[in-house]
Amino acid sequence: MKMKRQLLLFIAVLFLPWTTIADIPRTADGKPDLSGHYDIATLTPLQRDRRFGDNLYMTVDDANRVAERDRMGKEFANRNSDPERGAPPVGGDGSRGAAGNVGGYNSFWVDNGTSNFVVDGKFRTSIIYEPENGRRPRFTEARMQQFAAFRGRFRQNTGEAWWLEVDGPGPYDHPESLTLSDRCLLGFGSTGGPPMLPVLYNNVKRIVQTPDHVMILNEMVHDARVIRISGKHAPDDIRKWLGDSVGHWEGDTLVVETTNFTDRPALSGATRELKVTERFTMTDADTILYNFTVDDPGAWSGPWSGEFPLPRTDQRVFEYACHEGNYSMGNILRGARLLEDEARNAN
Repeated sequence: MKMKRQLLLFIAVLFLPWTTIADIPRTADGKPDLSGHYDIATLTPLQRDRRFGDNLYMTVDDANRVAERDRMGKEFANRNSDPERGAPPVGGDGSRGAAGNVGGYNSFWVDNGTSNFVVDGKFRTSIIYEPENGRRPRFTEARMQQFAAFRGRFRQNTGEAWWLEVDGPGPYDHPESLTLSDRCLLGFGSTGGPPMLPVLYNNVKRIVQTPDHVMILNEMVHDARVIRISGKHAPDDIRKWLGDSVGHWEGDTLVVETTNFTDRPALSGATRELKVTERFTMTDADTILYNFTVDDPGAWSGPWSGEFPLPRTDQRVFEYACHEGNYSMGNILRGARLLEDEARNAN
């Protein structure tokens, strides 16, 4: 009897993977059909809270506490404003928020999920799983020096053209001096990828798959990645905001390698040496397990890897009306010119 049960268990385990694979949607050529809409919003951070140490998983109680803390924070932010309140001080009050908390998005727009994501039935403490501490490796010394020089170009808004007293180019000299997200060229936080990372809102992706290409349309801004299936990368002198993505199938997993980035990739801190390897694996009919490895010797002291599920959603991608000719861009540059005129006239 015992031997019979063991035999039945062996048969069940042997055929379980094949049953699962057969249940996923497939294209006419037999590949897993990744096409559809997916919402990657999650409360799980990219880097692990240090209090979890090397623990990849958290308890259900910990996950419930994270979810409840987030819910309470949004509820507090959504409370009715005092209609008798006065105007904020000039330049803002210095607290967190747009331009010193003088105004900006309220929490109505926040759509970062309601819980940590689950892999293998367990709540994850971070997206990053390698290194084991769930945090990115340290930046290289050269990259740290570059950051220091870059940060020196930006200061708190005091309503004065302080950059006139600094040698070299100013932070508002022309459109190209602003950040890529200010210019609406790329979504902030590498949400468009690669690697694709969850952000504060607009986390829906649309995947369209053909035998020769896979397109990933990003809800944030308007990034659309077109991945060629098979082939070679573009010549080294051809550089793109989202890099050059070439994919191939390893069994039922789509493996995508992206290189040929510009000097300013969407991934914060990365350089033109960035290489990202992504793996898309359908674990069931409604979920893709998304895995990525970042390798950039110009930025980090070693590679780092992460993963999270892409759950299918009934939501759709709506237009994000952001482009380089937006009126905010013009206002930023006009405001800088006015401050410069005031400074010169004062002298």
